[in-house]
Amino acid sequence: MSTSKLVIPDLAGKAVLITGASTGIGAALATAFAAQGASVGLHYNSSVDAAQALAGTIEAAGGKVALVRADATKSLEMKRAVENTAAAFGRLDGLINNAGGMVARVRYEDMTDEHYDAVMDLNGRSVIAASRAAIPYLKEHGGFIINTTSIAARNGGSNGAGVYGSSKAFVATVTRGMAKELIPFGIRVNAVAPGVITTPFHERYSTPAQLQAQLATIPQGRLGVAEDCVGAYLFLASENLSGYIIGQTIEVNGGMMMP
Repeated sequence: MSTSKLVIPDLAGKAVLITGASTGIGAALATAFAAQGASVGLHYNSSVDAAQALAGTIEAAGGKVALVRADATKSLEMKRAVENTAAAFGRLDGLINNAGGMVARVRYEDMTDEHYDAVMDLNGRSVIAASRAAIPYLKEHGGFIINTTSIAARNGGSNGAGVYGSSKAFVATVTRGMAKELIPFGIRVNAVAPGVITTPFHERYSTPAQLQAQLATIPQGRLGVAEDCVGAYLFLASENLSGYIIGQTIEVNGGMMMP
């Protein structure tokens, strides 16, 4: 879906923090929300050069962006990322919990406590920590939280990615629980589950042979790109478009899974 000319009026002027926004899906989201007139908190950790380059591109196009650096596995750092974004823009209207990763492919029989903690902290703790910090700001005007889960949450993940898939299933369930708790305050919580998207994630964790094997299972006949995911997030962020939708997960996978 092309979002280059899409106009969603109720996103203009909103302040949105996007975690894990320096590359991949997060970078596509930062660009798209800025193009809609939203002020973007661009969270990053290790990808300093990519984050700074993206911020420069957004600003050159007339967008508003604030760089916020934090280790997603550390609750206090994520709290500061939320606070710094709200301070930069004077408000916070939305949070997109996109930071995450596989850490490494490890079979269950080789699992260590250290690997388990690393995966769960990155994918699970980060969502709860950032959301907890954002809730007081979101209560002021109402708003949204969108979590990034994964097709792996439903299919268990490919070889060595089981705990990653389990951590994303945790995020999917957190999404439903938060949706129930926060809707009385006008905060809508939903999620997006990308399928096989060609981003630095798969450059790091998947071989060409693994990607080809997954391609054969996709009815649409191609692997996804980051921009394929953008429309789902814009839709869920807009009160006008999705105001009566809470606790849902939109699957973006080219038909690879049709739950």
